[in-house]
Amino acid sequence: MKFSGFVGNGIRKKWLNFVSCCPAELKQEINGKKETVKGFNVKLQDTILFPEGGGQPDDHGLIGDIPVLRVTRLGPEAVHFVCSSLQEGQQVHVKVDWERRFDHMQQHSGQHLITALADTMFGYKTTSWELGRQRSTIELDTPCVKPNQLQALEEAVNEKIRSQTPVTVQLLSIDDPAVEKVRSRGLPEDHAGPIRIIDIEGVDANMCCGTHVSNLSHLQVIKLLGTEKGKKNKTNLLFLAGNRVLKYTEKSFNTERSLVSLLKTGPDDHVEAVDKLQKSVKLLQKTNLNILRDMAVLIAQNFKNNPQRGNFFMFFLHRKEGDNEFMNIIANEINTEETLVFLTVGEEKGPGLFLLAGPSGPVAELGPRVLEMLQGKGAGKNGRFQGKANSLSRREEVEAFLQQHCTHHTSEEE
Repeated sequence: MKFSGFVGNGIRKKWLNFVSCCPAELKQEINGKKETVKGFNVKLQDTILFPEGGGQPDDHGLIGDIPVLRVTRLGPEAVHFVCSSLQEGQQVHVKVDWERRFDHMQQHSGQHLITALADTMFGYKTTSWELGRQRSTIELDTPCVKPNQLQALEEAVNEKIRSQTPVTVQLLSIDDPAVEKVRSRGLPEDHAGPIRIIDIEGVDANMCCGTHVSNLSHLQVIKLLGTEKGKKNKTNLLFLAGNRVLKYTEKSFNTERSLVSLLKTGPDDHVEAVDKLQKSVKLLQKTNLNILRDMAVLIAQNFKNNPQRGNFFMFFLHRKEGDNEFMNIIANEINTEETLVFLTVGEEKGPGLFLLAGPSGPVAELGPRVLEMLQGKGAGKNGRFQGKANSLSRREEVEAFLQQHCTHHTSEEE
């Protein structure tokens, strides 16, 4: 079976003979969650849609008016996943999502070019690559790439683009001596048919099944974003090609314009302005923490000095501002051997923190119930039970529950 879309990358739609359709499932990420979609696997006599492979994601498109959500390779055949069934034995009209296809062509040909020149200029071999949704990554077999090397590489790849270097496809038999001269990371075990070579004139000849531009000028421009430390003494090189560079530039400019409005200063002063803001925020946070600590001590002292307390005390307090340290300072200042303390911080009806402190017995008994009422997570020991509450909306119910327990406990003792 041949894939007519692989060589003729400009083919965007074609009538093809339908072969089979069978029920199937597809695991997809929808809104950040992995879900299983039920549908059908469709095989055609031929295809113009590229199946996932060689570091390149699959094409999307239409069979008739039915969206193709995934294309995978099964030996020499392409399997198209769709959500609706198709009637066998008919001819179908297949159309490529050209915007996605051309983006993949730009990134993949860009990778070939960067890989070839990184090897020629510095001897850095490519060990793998990934065509990402927003940016692509080339793994180079070197512990690091120096800044001046990165700059020289970027200048060299863009010079090749400006020189309008042709990109051609050769189909060779597996026993052709010319196959030994091309760059390759090996063939898959289930490979069938001729060997496909992508030839960037005077630059690189590489064994590849993916989709590519026919001239480097179609790449428009390549931007090397930088490098990251890879695994096992390797370096990950991040890059954008073609339309992705334009989109990145537009997004960066819009961000810059928003920062000008927010920071009331020009782009050249943004880093300094943000640095000053961060230092101011840290100072304010430190001051606020000291105030909260002092306030916690005063709150506890005010309670202890209250002449209207009975023999066994209860102390309930909620504040919007505060943290675990704030609550623990209050509990430490109060004699919790003779006082049941229930403290919460956070939004009145939203998530927050809580602390139940007092005699070990009652706290161990009441803590799990308080946790349940607040729909939270937490644990306790040594007369303290604290944790996170998903909702503080039932705080008053908790206080009533504790009040009832303490009243019942006191009456039993009398």
